[in-house]
Amino acid sequence: MARPRSTLISIEDTPFYHCISRCIRMAWLTGVDKYSGKSYEHRREWVESRILELAQIFAIDVAAYVVMSNHLHLVLKVDIFEANSWTDKEVVAHWHELFKGTEVTQKFAKGELVESFEVKALKHSIAQYRSRLSDISWFMRCLNEPIARQANKEDNCTGRFWEGRFKSQALLDEAAVLACMAYVDLNPIRAKMATTPETSDFTSIQRRITAACNGEQPKSLLPFVGNERKDMPKGLMFSAKDYLQLVDDTGRIVRADKRGSMSQESVDILNRLNIPPENWIKLTTEFTKIFKGPVGNTQELTVYCEHLERKRRQGAANCHRWLDSA
Repeated sequence: MARPRSTLISIEDTPFYHCISRCIRMAWLTGVDKYSGKSYEHRREWVESRILELAQIFAIDVAAYVVMSNHLHLVLKVDIFEANSWTDKEVVAHWHELFKGTEVTQKFAKGELVESFEVKALKHSIAQYRSRLSDISWFMRCLNEPIARQANKEDNCTGRFWEGRFKSQALLDEAAVLACMAYVDLNPIRAKMATTPETSDFTSIQRRITAACNGEQPKSLLPFVGNERKDMPKGLMFSAKDYLQLVDDTGRIVRADKRGSMSQESVDILNRLNIPPENWIKLTTEFTKIFKGPVGNTQELTVYCEHLERKRRQGAANCHRWLDSA
């Protein structure tokens, strides 16, 4: 039986999650259908544009993404602190970029007078919006629903386009985050859709490489900020140069027609994470086969599972209290 998303996500343990959405009914998200010969390549732009748009609206950062022929991968980081730092007007403004809101929130956004009897409803809406804008389920809903509507309209059909629920996987430490990001970024190479990271269209790695050529990092993606230090800015605790080198080295080895070896920079990163190079290659080629659930060391997994069990029991207790009072 499917479990509520709230019992699978524990922000107190990690803000990082790997999310996967797959199409159903043999539908094609992008690419070329080898049976009909019809091309769906233009849908890649739909998906990528929507991902990057939502990253600017939600208090959720995109660390990595890739759009494949019938599914997509995301590595997301929930930023509760950002959501809580927004003013009430900022929360409403962000929400109105996605939905119309209510008459009261529309009045509030326009600076019009909110009557005293409307204040309670306004505060409730703002609290609800603030919570949803840092919720992975709402992020994925706002990503998948518009794409499904567009695809169904184009295919002249109705019904589900995506599987009933997206899959989410907690990444409990920096080794898990880095391995999952590399796995996501190397999807097109493993699938032989591209030969190098820089030619992997509509992926986060291509976007990072393009920005790096100009000495920058893409503003739409969670940045690399280097090693941990005082007054640490928000981002991934690696060097962008080292990560790009690591993905390039790994991609060369993953390709069946080309052998390669790890650079010293890549070996240094793997040593820091206590990952042997041979294990790293297996992780970045079989990540979702090896790990069906949360990823992390034994201690982190134990704590994470204890927290989820406590949330599950609390949810059951709340349900019983509600039934008793009904």
